Amino acid sequence: MSQRRSSSVPIERVPRRRQGGVRAIITGQVGLDKTPFLEEVAALAVKNGHSVELFNVGERMCAEAPDVVPRRILDLSRQRLTTLRRSVFKDILRAAEGGVDLIVNTHATFRWKHGLFHAFDYEHLRELGADLYVTLVDNVDAVHERLEREHETRHTLKDILVWREEEIVVTEAIAEAIAGYGHFYVVSRSNSRINVASLYRLMFEPHRKRVYPSFPMTHVMDLPEVLGEIDRFRNALAEHFITFDPGDVDEKRLLYEAGEATKRGEDTVTLTVNDRTVTLLAADITRIARDIDAQIYARDFKLIDQSDMIVSYIPALPSGRPVLSSGVERELQHAFESTKEVYVVWRPETEPSPFITETATGVFPSLDDFFEHIRKQGYLGSDPFSSK
Repeated sequence: MSQRRSSSVPIERVPRRRQGGVRAIITGQVGLDKTPFLEEVAALAVKNGHSVELFNVGERMCAEAPDVVPRRILDLSRQRLTTLRRSVFKDILRAAEGGVDLIVNTHATFRWKHGLFHAFDYEHLRELGADLYVTLVDNVDAVHERLEREHETRHTLKDILVWREEEIVVTEAIAEAIAGYGHFYVVSRSNSRINVASLYRLMFEPHRKRVYPSFPMTHVMDLPEVLGEIDRFRNALAEHFITFDPGDVDEKRLLYEAGEATKRGEDTVTLTVNDRTVTLLAADITRIARDIDAQIYARDFKLIDQSDMIVSYIPALPSGRPVLSSGVERELQHAFESTKEVYVVWRPETEPSPFITETATGVFPSLDDFFEHIRKQGYLGSDPFSSK
């Protein structure tokens, strides 16, 4: 199928400092349970020959204040919180002087009983001079389940969505103020193995291609064979690239479940979340429908913007016709207008329209054909989980 010469202008790469290790600031809202995820990243880095130290700022602040009741540290005065945080960051800065690779697990903001306040010291962050700033995100129901189980908070689903946006916006502002454009990323905390690899690659393989996998979601929910094709496509990309997969935060399914429950005359939706059973009010889910749609729209474009290329998989219905959603078409257009490389794997029997071919760097009849082309470009990399 058709190919055209790429006019892509790659966004700024994460530079490596001439001396010292890689330094990454990782933020995310309360209820993400970032520590186990980041421990996996650190373990993968060690496996691949890197010396990594993980600093969990909250845990170290609590260790500095043994008089404080667990999980009530945010009830302390702002002055004491600042003092504790500065003490922890002095340890981080000393470790940075030793040249080790650092992962700093912290928050950008806190929204507690008396409102919103920042959770960082700008001067210390500027002195650390991190190479990479990442906000981890997760599905609203997964965060809700952890908050219910592990934290004493009074919250709504809308609150969780707001907190997530606050972390993203503030962390991106910090990154651009200190490091400049191209150093901030949104990464999903779900689908752990794949996203652990992506964060590892962002830190230690920054020149590996960053890819946004594009594929229909809502239109194929009742087509298991097509879903299987799409999963194989997503996994194949994740094996070789840094992937920012929009399907890893899939809150549209909550709206679908709430709608189906309402049709059955039921008031609640029962889900399996984090290997536990969670029951939500259908009305609470439908109440945040506009927020979910707005965040999908904004977040998916952000994921494209932080990528080098978009690869779109267009499956075929049993009739041979394409499953081409308006969302996929809009993603392709946004990527083209952002001067990204745009690749399309076109599985239907019918020929793609000019709206596909005229905006695509390359259109391929199969995933194998796409990978053959990419291999010739020298884009493929090894799996960091494989034995060295």
